[in-house]
Amino acid sequence: MKQRIITGVIAAGLFIPVVFFGGLTFSLLIYAIATICLYEMLRMKKLSLFSGHGIISLFALYVFLMPNEWAKQLFQRFDYSKIDLAIFSILIMLAYTVLVKNRFTFDDAAFAILSSLYIGIGFYYFIETRHAGLEFVLFALLVIWMTDTGAYFTGRRFGKHKLWPDISPNKTIEGFVGGIVTAIIFVLIFQLLYPLTSSWTYLFVVTIIASIVGQIGDLVESAIKRHYHVKDSGTILPGHGGLLDRFDSLIFVLPVIHLLHFVG
Repeated sequence: MKQRIITGVIAAGLFIPVVFFGGLTFSLLIYAIATICLYEMLRMKKLSLFSGHGIISLFALYVFLMPNEWAKQLFQRFDYSKIDLAIFSILIMLAYTVLVKNRFTFDDAAFAILSSLYIGIGFYYFIETRHAGLEFVLFALLVIWMTDTGAYFTGRRFGKHKLWPDISPNKTIEGFVGGIVTAIIFVLIFQLLYPLTSSWTYLFVVTIIASIVGQIGDLVESAIKRHYHVKDSGTILPGHGGLLDRFDSLIFVLPVIHLLHFVG
């Protein structure tokens, strides 16, 4: 526990100031974090980022991550879009399975491309959310952190009914609900201090959805790890596991709050 706390404090001390200041430094940090997360994903299936298929996966990831204004500046003169480049990366990945005589299979290619999409879309919306305003990033982080905290303590105190034992044996229905309630309480306090929207009802609904989606994001990564018999996505954060273990909820929540038109 001591190691976990020390690691968390150091990581937060490095990460939060960059999020606060935003700009190009923040975008480059997100690219670096997403790269490590892709490395961790491929490693679960015993695929290497430092390989032909790894380079193609990385190219796809960077395409998905690219802010729209960057894409316009880079590719407008060639009349290409991000979708065109994504399709190109998929075709190259499939062709690669032939070049290596099926030692890298269709299943491997599907896993690599979906991993790039899973991580790329989530972190793309991290960049877009920061561009929309720091308050929206703080909202997402607050929902996730308070949901995790509320779920942990409520689950320990009142947890009796397993939420999804085949995926995450320690999670309970009581903890799931407790996490949502805790997130709502802290977001409403945040709204009093730093108004996010004029509609309290809208904020209430978005917070509930974001809290639920964040917990689903955590379960999704747990399901992937369980399928590939991996305890943690990596070891870069002592006591916490990998970077994907820390961002699995966030990369689900951020696209959803955009789809709900909360950000903007």
